[in-house]
Amino acid sequence: MKARRILVVDDEPGIRNALTGVLEDEGYAVEAVANGEACLELLPAGTFELVMLDIWLTGIDGLEVLARIQEIPFTERPVVVVISGHGNIETAVKATKLGAFDFLEKPLSLEKVLVVVKNALDHRRLALENSRLKSDGESRYRIIGESVPMKALRQQLTLMAATDGRVLIFGESGTGKELVAHAIHQMSLRAEEPFVEVNCAAIPEELIESELFGHMKGSFTSAHEDKTGKFQKANGGTLFLDEVGDMSLRTQAKVLRALEEQRFEPVGAHQSVQVDVRVVAATNKNLDDEIERGNFREDLFYRLNVIPFFVPPLRDRREDIPLLADHFLREFTTAYGRKPKELTPEAYRLLSEYHWPGNVRELKNLIERIVILNPQVRVDARHIPLNTLRRESSRPLVDRFGSLQEVREAAEREYILKKLDEANGNVTRTAELLGLERSNLYRKMKTLGIGPKE
Repeated sequence: MKARRILVVDDEPGIRNALTGVLEDEGYAVEAVANGEACLELLPAGTFELVMLDIWLTGIDGLEVLARIQEIPFTERPVVVVISGHGNIETAVKATKLGAFDFLEKPLSLEKVLVVVKNALDHRRLALENSRLKSDGESRYRIIGESVPMKALRQQLTLMAATDGRVLIFGESGTGKELVAHAIHQMSLRAEEPFVEVNCAAIPEELIESELFGHMKGSFTSAHEDKTGKFQKANGGTLFLDEVGDMSLRTQAKVLRALEEQRFEPVGAHQSVQVDVRVVAATNKNLDDEIERGNFREDLFYRLNVIPFFVPPLRDRREDIPLLADHFLREFTTAYGRKPKELTPEAYRLLSEYHWPGNVRELKNLIERIVILNPQVRVDARHIPLNTLRRESSRPLVDRFGSLQEVREAAEREYILKKLDEANGNVTRTAELLGLERSNLYRKMKTLGIGPKE
């Protein structure tokens, strides 16, 4: 393991030598200088994790050095521990306000020095990890696109994210509704609290009530212990109800009551649970049509649809396709440890001309496949297997695809689309025709980039 680097700044040779010796004995890599000027010269070019800085220096004093350290644009800032032979509360307070982690008085106790150094380095490590996690989270949920619809969507996010208004997100399957829900949470005052997701279409009807509200031990046959529901887990934060249009009328009634009262009863319980939850919902269905058919409660629709969002399909924002493709290329080359790749103009043109029935999810899956299967750094149009993504063609399957897996995926997709057409788009009826559980069919459709309305 690489030794952690420490810079000692003190104008007393005895202190410099003593600190260097004891810290090197503990496995640290130590460099020592006698004044603030040398410290400020070394820091920007070095990779020091900790600076042990004497307050009383000849030339620039320690507090001035500390202030200047805070102005250096470090990629990863070192932590500073100040040392003084004339310690007092006022000096310690000034040093802390300027960013010092701790304060040591002379004569130094070497045992205390080692404890403070360890604590300072641990503090820095945790701070950097938290910063990276936050940065990763922001990057993961960043909404990419410079098209007019995406600029309008980001502007709408900025205006309403800090409120507690309920949100209903509309859009086809694969457009990024979940991404928008995460962005709303990240930009809200609840960002430090839980973000809890429920896919209403993927949970069997008999389990969704328990999933949302929890249950008590013995309340039904398989309830072997108490379970906390998603509403309670999201207390203080955001609950994301994905594919809310697939929720049964019975569950809709309980969700409506929970939204109105911020209170609910777990299955089998005799006492209600109070929560503070912001609900964000999403659907790829036309809920006006579902209300007319009697499949969705109108009162629940108005409760959820306080702030409506529409996420446009990828075919309506083609100018964003190169930006998204580049983003996914960087993401997957990093994830798989591959060399950076670039797309040629012909590749961009091919991607931009494609219809993208599976929207952004389909594009993401394609780029991942390219990164995994193609060693080339420069990706040309011939390296893009759009035929495997079911580009419309009159040719037989055997001529259009190169592998058995590709043929199987294309055949499954065409067969499911045929059965969906026979069932007039009803997913439950289609599942019956295929002899599948509705949740299994939903997962299969999601994998193949099929939206229910397709």
